[in-house]
Amino acid sequence: MMKWLGLSALIVVLDQITKLIAVQQLVYGQPLPVLPFFNLTLMYNPGAAFSFLSDASGWQRWFFVAVSSIASVLLVWWLHKLESGQWLLALALALVLGGAVGNLIDRLWLGHVVDFIQLYYRSFYWPAFNVADSAISVGAVLLIWDALFVKHKPS
Repeated sequence: MMKWLGLSALIVVLDQITKLIAVQQLVYGQPLPVLPFFNLTLMYNPGAAFSFLSDASGWQRWFFVAVSSIASVLLVWWLHKLESGQWLLALALALVLGGAVGNLIDRLWLGHVVDFIQLYYRSFYWPAFNVADSAISVGAVLLIWDALFVKHKPS
C-alpha cells in the first residue's frame, strides 16, 4: 500500500508545484498560448467540477472540504483492503486520492481551486483544470475500466 500512497503524494506535490508556478507566472484570466489548442490560463474555481456551485455564497467551500476529506479517508481505507494483485484498481485509487488531496489543500488554504490548463477547439473551450483534476479523471477512467473488464476473485 505504501507505494500507492507514495504515488498519491507525488501527485499532490506535482499539483501544488504547478499551481504555485501558475499563480506566480500567469496573469489571472489572460491566456498564454502554448499550442493551437492549448493555453495556460490562470483561473480560480470556488466550485467543483465544471464550476458546479461556484456562484454559491461561500458555504460550498466547506461542503467540498468535507466531501473531499471523507472521500480521501475512504480511498485510503479501500487501498488498504486491496489484494496484492489488484494493481490497476490500486493505481486508479491512488490517482483519485492524490487529485482529491491536491484540490483539498487549495480549498483549505485559498478557498478555491487553482486551475490553469485550458484546452479548446476554435471557439469551444473546455473548462480550465489542473494536475489534480487530470489525476482524478484518469483514475476515474481506470476505475470504470477495472469494474467493467477486470475479473476479480470473489473474497
